[in-house]
Amino acid sequence: MSGVSLFPVFLVGLAGSVHCAGMCGGIVGALSLPRAPGLAAREPAFPVPVRTVAASAGASLTGVGAYNAGRIASYMTAGALAGGLAGGAASLAALPAVQAGLYWAANLMLVALGLFLMDAWRGLARVEQAGQALWRRLAPLLRRMNGVGTSGARTGGVRMFALGALWGWLPCGMVYSVLVTAMLSGSALDGAGVMLAFGLGTLPMLAALGLAGGRLRALMARRAVRLCCGFAILAFGILGLARAAGGLPAGWMHGLCLGSPA
Repeated sequence: MSGVSLFPVFLVGLAGSVHCAGMCGGIVGALSLPRAPGLAAREPAFPVPVRTVAASAGASLTGVGAYNAGRIASYMTAGALAGGLAGGAASLAALPAVQAGLYWAANLMLVALGLFLMDAWRGLARVEQAGQALWRRLAPLLRRMNGVGTSGARTGGVRMFALGALWGWLPCGMVYSVLVTAMLSGSALDGAGVMLAFGLGTLPMLAALGLAGGRLRALMARRAVRLCCGFAILAFGILGLARAAGGLPAGWMHGLCLGSPA
């Protein structure tokens, strides 16, 4: 299989991170804040809401970094599995149609993701509904692990890494959209690279959310912001589909598309 261009994957993560503001921003903001002694842990809702906290109890930079490192590590593991499985299947079948099919599927998923962020089509929301049931099962484990505010920096960092790694496996329509692209890469190493590029794209938003809290999250929830970001991802998908149909030449367009159709 041909390689996948990582730049558009990074941009998809960057633009799609407005969705992370609602899906993941709460947990990194809430769990990275030091917990006052004597307060009982409360089971958060799904997605986890960000509560206003005094500036003197600001989020731990170490905790935010560890959480995101764990989250991206999970993405890379999933990408390696997806790319390795797809590469093995393509080698056994020896069919160029496999690559072409994955290319079409990857760009169709980008179109679906763009429409989802624009609230024009909510099909991917069904995927994330499964996360509600899964979250209820994981919440007790997360409460036991949430000792960040009462332990040392090293122990707290390890726990935040574990929390991020666990959270990275929760159902997310945006992550699944990019995993199709990881399958297109055709190898475990390249699949992990695709998900690393995606994770790095989401990093600025989630790191800022963990440190700045609810005000940034409220800004990202504005309809105009979601429309702009959704339209950008939709444009990537449409460009890719146009190339797959033979309607656009390669050239400079290659840098804006996920890869090359078979």
